[in-house]
Amino acid sequence: MIKSTLNSRSLRRRAGAFTKLIRHSAVTPRTGAVHKPMLVNDGELGLTFIGHSSFFIQMAGQNTIIDPNFARWLFVLKRLRKPGVRVTDLPAIDLVLVTHAHFDHLHRPSLRAIAQETRRKSGRGPIIVVPHHVFDLVSDLGFEDVIEVDWWNSCRHGALTVTHVPSRHWGARILNDSHRGYGGYVLRDHKHSLYHAGDTAYFSGFREIGRRLAPKVALLPIGAYNPPQFRNVHTDPADATRAFLDLNARWMIPMHYGTFRLSQEPIEEPLELLKREAAARGIEDRVVVLEEGVTRFF
Repeated sequence: MIKSTLNSRSLRRRAGAFTKLIRHSAVTPRTGAVHKPMLVNDGELGLTFIGHSSFFIQMAGQNTIIDPNFARWLFVLKRLRKPGVRVTDLPAIDLVLVTHAHFDHLHRPSLRAIAQETRRKSGRGPIIVVPHHVFDLVSDLGFEDVIEVDWWNSCRHGALTVTHVPSRHWGARILNDSHRGYGGYVLRDHKHSLYHAGDTAYFSGFREIGRRLAPKVALLPIGAYNPPQFRNVHTDPADATRAFLDLNARWMIPMHYGTFRLSQEPIEEPLELLKREAAARGIEDRVVVLEEGVTRFF
């Protein structure tokens, strides 16, 4: 009886906190500007932050997009920052990478729009790369091919090599399909290397990813860490800073903050804490905060 009462109280607290997030999202004005992405010259790495965990990457002569999400609403949660680019302003996409099946990372309407727009511009659909057991969620969206990968397996597209790497998270789309895979990706060519962590908590695997693949640019999540138990599957800014140092990368790009309010920390807090952590570690000049839609060249 006591256990049942405690469980009921916990559920009520969680429901109350989620209701507060919904109300806060609904009344918060949507901010941000939309830009046209700049295109790279030969040999450059171009990185455009779309918002949340979505990036447009120009590398090795390939146009790649990771975890695209252009939704104005994520179910009942309002998008607080506009997507930095429009789907129609993107060039034809060669590769789409999805890190896991959660709704804020695998957004089916955004994926379908990218496939349709690429087919309109180039006459073919892009290729999509997903973790294992995610095929069924994307196979009907208009992609030319669907490639499923496991941790440490790689696929090539032209001069670009994509390696699926571990994370500490989970991949279920709904409660009873926890068999689905999850993880991050390292993209490499003869000159550049970039790591997108997907969703993850801090774990020892960052050191192994750095040792085996040596990414120079690290896209690391810094939001959705409050209440404290969320850090079982998400990094806070201190965790992300520690991960960056474990990777021994040259540049850190924060992500997974400010777009959807998915947790209880103030919306501006992750960047403030990251700035403090970077200063304490003496790496302020290696942390690059990207404005949505503004292309950065490396």
